[in-house]
Amino acid sequence: MSDPLPGDRSPDPVTEESLVSDLRALGVGAGDTVLVHGSLSALGWVCGGAPAVIDALKRVIGEGGTIVMPTHSPGNRDPADMEYPPVPESWYGTVREQMPPYRPSVTPTQGMGVIAECFRSYPEVRRSDHPQHSFAAWGTDSEFVTENHTYDYSLGEESPLAHVYDCDGDVLYLGTSHTTNTSLHLAEYRTDLDIDTLTHASAVLVDGQREWVRWEDLDVDDGDFPDCGGAFEREYPHAIETGTVGVADAKLFSQPRLVDFAVEWFEATRD
Repeated sequence: MSDPLPGDRSPDPVTEESLVSDLRALGVGAGDTVLVHGSLSALGWVCGGAPAVIDALKRVIGEGGTIVMPTHSPGNRDPADMEYPPVPESWYGTVREQMPPYRPSVTPTQGMGVIAECFRSYPEVRRSDHPQHSFAAWGTDSEFVTENHTYDYSLGEESPLAHVYDCDGDVLYLGTSHTTNTSLHLAEYRTDLDIDTLTHASAVLVDGQREWVRWEDLDVDDGDFPDCGGAFEREYPHAIETGTVGVADAKLFSQPRLVDFAVEWFEATRD
């Protein structure tokens, strides 16, 4: 079966200008701090691809605001934890010795989508130092958002997620959903639940030299994120702006408000 023609997905080409108009209509404004989860394919036929989306976001938010995106690289991990696909145990020693170190300007994203992969290498974008759970940011608070990202407890209080919270930032879905909302991990860290701790490892640079380092992190679980997000929308229907960007469903809402709600929801619903 052949791929659909562009016109089958978008009645008109999606352009930087139309994206600017759609984002402003949704409620994104100059000076905002926005954590973006985007799917390029969901937006329709975008003239220029990911750069057009990023340029539109920059125009709308401006240098007085801040754009943030997750730029995770989960493949830089201990081979014993590799699952998709797993690797033979006989390879473990080689992987631990030869895995290239995480480098913010070089290491590609994995599973983050085309927009985030393009964004990480944009001029004046900063990327945090975590080898698996990095975030990239552009704008006035980009340094604050990405600085001092600790290896231990990488999505908790010393993470860019917490810094976005401190900036009273918003979350923007561009054709995505609560399923991949990393901010809900911050809520997991803030609960009083007894969550197991796991040991992880990656290759990093320490004083210019490659090292294999280990750190501790919570055994987080995103399986109930759609239910949590749905409960938030039912409880606070007026707290979420909905609309269309390109041809994609889009949502915009306060990250702190969702995180605060999710802390209580996780404590009430998780065993």
